[in-house]
Amino acid sequence: MHIAFSPPDIGEEEIAEVVDTLKSGWITTGPKTKQFEKEIAAYCHTSKAACLNSATACAEMALRVLGIGPGDEVITTAYTYTASASVVCHVGAKLVLIDVKQNSYEMDYDKLEKAINEKTKAIIPVDLGGIICDYSRIFEIVERKKDLFRANSTIQKKIGRIAVVADGAHAFGAVREGKRCGEIADFTSFSFHAVKNLTTAEGGALVWKDIEGVDNEEIYRQIMLLSLHGQSKDALAKTQLGAWEYDVIAPYYKCNMTDIMASIGIAQLKRYPSLLARRREIIGKYDQGLSDLDVKVMDHYGDDHASSGHLYLVRLNGKNREQCNRVITKMAAEGVATNVHYKPLPMMTAYKDLGFDIKDYPNAYAMYENEITLPLHTKLTDEEVQYVIDVFRKVVSEE
Repeated sequence: MHIAFSPPDIGEEEIAEVVDTLKSGWITTGPKTKQFEKEIAAYCHTSKAACLNSATACAEMALRVLGIGPGDEVITTAYTYTASASVVCHVGAKLVLIDVKQNSYEMDYDKLEKAINEKTKAIIPVDLGGIICDYSRIFEIVERKKDLFRANSTIQKKIGRIAVVADGAHAFGAVREGKRCGEIADFTSFSFHAVKNLTTAEGGALVWKDIEGVDNEEIYRQIMLLSLHGQSKDALAKTQLGAWEYDVIAPYYKCNMTDIMASIGIAQLKRYPSLLARRREIIGKYDQGLSDLDVKVMDHYGDDHASSGHLYLVRLNGKNREQCNRVITKMAAEGVATNVHYKPLPMMTAYKDLGFDIKDYPNAYAMYENEITLPLHTKLTDEEVQYVIDVFRKVVSEE
C-alpha cells in the first residue's frame, strides 16, 4: 500500500469548471476570480475578499495596506513556516520572533505582551494545523498596550492599536466561539496551495473585518493596485470598448489570481462542507486508534471550537528527533508518507543569518523534537486510515 501525505482532492466538478473557463476565452484574472472572491467573503462573513496567487502575497499585501515598513516591528511565532515571517522582511520591517508556550503550538502570550513596544505595528498569530488561536487574549493585549501605539498611516490611526494579521493558511473553515476564521482578526490570509484543504493549485485569499471610517472598496482597490503592477485598470476593464488606456500609479508587484485557479476554487468551495466532515471523521479514527499510546495529539474539536482539520500532529512523549526520524523512515518503508510541522524558524539558515538562535526558543525546540505529522486528506479510505494507524503503532513500539 502507498499512502501519499497530502494529494489534492480533485473531482469531475473541478475539471468541468476549469474546462468551462478554458472554453470561455478568459483564463487570467476575470469573472471567475471576482465570483470566487464574493463566495469567499460570504463564507467568511466578511464584506470583501481579495484573491491573489498565494497566502504569502495576501499577508504581504495586508502589511503594505497597513503602511508597515522600515522602522516598524512585527511579531510572530518561532514555530511556523517561513511565510509567516518572510513577509515582514519583504516590507522592510524588523521581525520579532516569540517562543511558544510550554507544551503548546501557540505563541507564549505573556512573552508577546513583553515584546510589544512603540515600534510594534502588527502581530501575526498562526492558526497551526487548522486550530484557531486565542484571539481574545491577543486582542486584550493589544488593547492594554494602546498607549504605546504610534500610528504612521491613516488606516493605522483608524484601527488605533496594533493590527492583528492572522496567518490562517491552515484554517479556512475553522470556528472558535461561534466565529469563523476570517471574521476574527483584523486581516486574515488563507492558502489554497495544492496541499491545503481547499485548493486552487496555487493561490490564496485575504479577508478583513470592517474598520470604522475606512472604505472596504478602497482597501480592495489598494490590494488590486499592489497585486497588478500598480496598474489603474485590470485586463478585464481594458477590454471594454475604447478603454485600452490606463495609468501606472506606482511600481508595484505582480501576484494576481487567474480564472483557471479560481474555477478550481469555486468547485472546491461547493464541496467544502463534505470535505471538512470527512477530515473530522478521519481525525476521530486517528484519535481512537492512538488513544492508548504514549503520544500527545492536537485538540481539533471541542465545545467552543472546531478546527479545519488540516494537519494531524503527533508528539511522541519521551522521544527525541533522532528516534522520531527513524519512525518516519520506517513508516516510509511501509508505504506511509509522513512529515514534520515545523522545524522552528531559528533553526533555518535565513533566520540564523538575521541573528535568531534556537537556544532562545526552548519551548519551540521541545515541540519540534518529538513531532511527526500523519497523512490527513480526503482521498484516504477507511482501510488506508486503519493501515496508517497499524503501521504507526507497530513502528513506535519498536523505538
